[in-house]
Amino acid sequence: MIKFHFFSRVLILLFFIGNCSYFSKESNDNTKNLTLAALALRNSTSTTTYPIVDTNQTTCYSFSTGAVVTCTGTGYDADYTRNSPSYTKNSAGTIITDNVTGLMWTQTADIDGNGTLNSSDKKSQTNAIAYCDALTTGGYTDWRLPDIKTLYSLIQFSGKDASSDSTCSTAGSTACVTSSLTPFLSSTFDWAFGDVSANERVIDAQYATSTTYTSTTMNNNATMFGVNFIDGRIKGYPKTIVSTGADNTFYVRCVRGNTSYGVNNFVSNGDTISDYSTGLMWQTADADSTSFDNAISICEAATTSNYSDWRLPNAKELQSIVDYTRSPAYTSSAAIDSKFTATSITNENGQTDYAYYWSSSTHIQNDSTGKYGVYVSFGRAVGYMNSTYYDVHGAGAQRSNYKQDVNTTSGVSSATLNNNVFYYHGPQGDILRANNKVRCVRTLF
Repeated sequence: MIKFHFFSRVLILLFFIGNCSYFSKESNDNTKNLTLAALALRNSTSTTTYPIVDTNQTTCYSFSTGAVVTCTGTGYDADYTRNSPSYTKNSAGTIITDNVTGLMWTQTADIDGNGTLNSSDKKSQTNAIAYCDALTTGGYTDWRLPDIKTLYSLIQFSGKDASSDSTCSTAGSTACVTSSLTPFLSSTFDWAFGDVSANERVIDAQYATSTTYTSTTMNNNATMFGVNFIDGRIKGYPKTIVSTGADNTFYVRCVRGNTSYGVNNFVSNGDTISDYSTGLMWQTADADSTSFDNAISICEAATTSNYSDWRLPNAKELQSIVDYTRSPAYTSSAAIDSKFTATSITNENGQTDYAYYWSSSTHIQNDSTGKYGVYVSFGRAVGYMNSTYYDVHGAGAQRSNYKQDVNTTSGVSSATLNNNVFYYHGPQGDILRANNKVRCVRTLF
């Protein structure tokens, strides 16, 4: 991108602002004029510091059957492509550079160097931070443990959810065939699975980040957000094991470079918000939906601020606007910048809360069907365990939900609180909702 001298940049900005009245005569849209003026200056000074790497989802799936369908015109994740993943491995094979973000990563999570990825390679969050800080791989001394947004840049939704295979989600089970699994991570990196010899589940492949939840999960447990590249989720994980009090441990992948990655630069334009770090424009207000496909349709038909190229964001685009310094319990708000409007809800437990939001991404099951849609929780990521309602994974978690009637989900259970019936599923009793909120996005540059 061409960079202009400062004087030229000022002239451009003055030209746009000085001529806003002219443009208004043509479009009657001062909001758009101001956006153009700001964009001219922003584009003249820098490229994006927080480019969102594409999800790598290249197949579309029927809303009703989960079968593969043609993508063109559907509005699903694979109907749009932006910033396709691209990696370069160094000659020693120890460092991988992300050619989209500029970030450099350690190739392996084999911390002890014995050639096997197992529980001995896992570290507590505190020890993971110290490990990366002391690392000198490649002669570099500025390695760090990634925050949740930086680590999530690696996730690829061409992966298949191993937790949908019961043998892979059973502690100590050797029946899960890991060679048949497709992780949510490029094969340029090594793939770590849970250590069944240590009575872990194959899906116990969570990676540590430096991001701590501003509230607590489960039984008031201090919580770290992590990414699981085997089941394709972000969850908040207790820092200590509830039953023993010992430190919980996670796989570790260190990163260096682009310390601005994951930092948003929001500018409000009225009914839209521009993020000049990612090059995306968002609707300021959210909307209601009745299902995954309804959410897709809402954005495909949107004309906010007279733009006609709105779309439902993919999972990585949607997660990019989570503000992990905010949460319902800590700031009495959704986990999003206050420039946005986030409509409050009353959750199943009668609390003031904030919603799950649909993305356009499908959470592909291990049998290659696509009946589940990915969502990000901007309020509590709730569950129902042992007849108790909890925030099980934290505001900012990314999970998935049946795309249509949640009560038809295989293995679903139901319960009643405050005279309202709800449905839950999975080991932490993830509460399922079909009427998730919607916030549309479009490409700014």
